[in-house]
Amino acid sequence: MLLTRIQQRAKLYADEFVAVRHWLHAHPELSYQEFETSRFIQSRLNEWGIAFEVKAGTGVVGIIEGKEPHSRIIALRADMDALPIVEENEVPYRSTNEGVMHACGHDVHTTCLLGAVKILNELKTEWSGTVQFIFQPGEERNPGGASLLIKEGVLKYPKPQGIIGLHVHPGLQVGKLSFRKGRVMASADEIYMTIKSKGGHAAAPHLTVDTILVASHIIIALQQVISRNNNPLSPSVLSICAIQGGHTTNVIPSEVKLMGTFRAMDEQWRFKAHTLIQKIVTGVAESMGAEVQLHIDVGYPAVDNDAHLTDVAWKLADAYMGTENVEETEVRMGAEDFGYYTQVIPGCFFRLGVMNVEKGIISGVHTPTFNIDEVAIETGMGMMAWLGANATI
Repeated sequence: MLLTRIQQRAKLYADEFVAVRHWLHAHPELSYQEFETSRFIQSRLNEWGIAFEVKAGTGVVGIIEGKEPHSRIIALRADMDALPIVEENEVPYRSTNEGVMHACGHDVHTTCLLGAVKILNELKTEWSGTVQFIFQPGEERNPGGASLLIKEGVLKYPKPQGIIGLHVHPGLQVGKLSFRKGRVMASADEIYMTIKSKGGHAAAPHLTVDTILVASHIIIALQQVISRNNNPLSPSVLSICAIQGGHTTNVIPSEVKLMGTFRAMDEQWRFKAHTLIQKIVTGVAESMGAEVQLHIDVGYPAVDNDAHLTDVAWKLADAYMGTENVEETEVRMGAEDFGYYTQVIPGCFFRLGVMNVEKGIISGVHTPTFNIDEVAIETGMGMMAWLGANATI
């Protein structure tokens, strides 16, 4: 039975791929700089005799054909890049690239997909269709490696019927998976603005335009974008996260910079909000005598899980894990460039539990102490192989 054979191989290769994860974790690379990571993946694929192409600079893409290869084509995706974070974990596989860390689990994603590729290749006479595997660069940084790969035709030659990706979930117990149909992650746009006017002595504010005060009014006014314009049943977030201006106690600066993020689940509302932000920022600044330059850097779209593909994957997970170990995941306002894939073909983005309270493994992603219970490696690689061998749309 294929299910049993995949589970057996995942268990057999668990230690091997925990070691793979250790190597990847110790050698993190920032977005679009994943050169060692790419070479490592290529070396393993060469070792297993699996053909591949290099795309988008460091991305690695290939296919494995089972029986009746044209009967079904499904893509499996993992991201590879790390974050500019100083790791605080005292582990033997701690980052050796100071200031860079796999704090979002992309080392785990890459490991699980590599393991799945090995298993699928060894069992290719026992499943039907074609599996495309995508090791993707640059998930953490605009414009997103997914968008670059799509431009290079990754979803055309061959054209997969659907795509599946996993992501570590530090809030979900190891040994569990979670799925959700429909919108599961938000779009993400970056806001940059510069407020300018005549600065001067703090003791003579009437001779200046107080850019600090203008910035404060803009920040408060922007909250109306969400509170009085967005449908409250559709999640949306606008946060100003940085203020840069001034350097001493008695000078009103001539320039203040603000930076923030805007998140939404609805694409129509997303771009309507951009217009509202522009109107509010410009109106407040002009009414107070200042000039403002605003740039909204349009980022990743929302991740929209296809209902049918997700239902299929969910039922396959029930069979692989047992229904008691598969849950519905929550809506998250975080963003993922996997959303680009779901705009083109049906997608399913699910969560892999990595938390273990008893072991103290509880830190969230994007923190310097993030880590996983590595029992999750066996689960992740086996599940990705099982989905690759069976998922249909």
